[in-house]
Amino acid sequence: MFPTTFDTETELSSVNSILGCIGQSPITALDYDNPEISLVARTLNEVSNQVQSEGWVFNTETDYPLVPNQDKEILYPENVLQFDLSECEPPYMDVIKRSGKLYDKNGHSYKFERTIHADVVWKFDYEDLPHTFKQYITYRAARLVATKLTADPELYRILQEQEGMTRAAVIEYECNQGDYNFLGYPKGTRGNNYRPYQALQR
Repeated sequence: MFPTTFDTETELSSVNSILGCIGQSPITALDYDNPEISLVARTLNEVSNQVQSEGWVFNTETDYPLVPNQDKEILYPENVLQFDLSECEPPYMDVIKRSGKLYDKNGHSYKFERTIHADVVWKFDYEDLPHTFKQYITYRAARLVATKLTADPELYRILQEQEGMTRAAVIEYECNQGDYNFLGYPKGTRGNNYRPYQALQR
């Protein structure tokens, strides 16, 4: 029997939840020498990277300052999943990652005379993710592991349904935390909605 609810506060508990789905006993520590445990942990990490790479309100920063060091070079942060220059930067700048540093393709140089600003999607450790995202990542990883290690179509179907439900919870979290609106107002501003009773006010 697989669990109907997942305790996904740590990487270990998520791995145990996935093991429970395929009928395996829980473990007390992550043993990467065990092929099965290694597969589950690796799948969980890959799915975490995929989900975080989409860019969510909790791991996205706009206009993040990147300051040159004493050699006028900007080292590329190790935990960045996506990087793009902010709109405040001049359009002629084309900056990419190369050799662990930022490189200006148009200027043909690693040297930067000033701080530049970028929109960044960060990669967080599993324990630092919101609970809703841990649940979604765990169910998604469980479906993939079940595909590789079992041949139970009913289990696959149930996990797929649970994955869809947790994906919906993730979208709800994103909408609530992001304060998005279809009119495109910038974050931190509000538009005045139409109110019929105000139409008669002169």
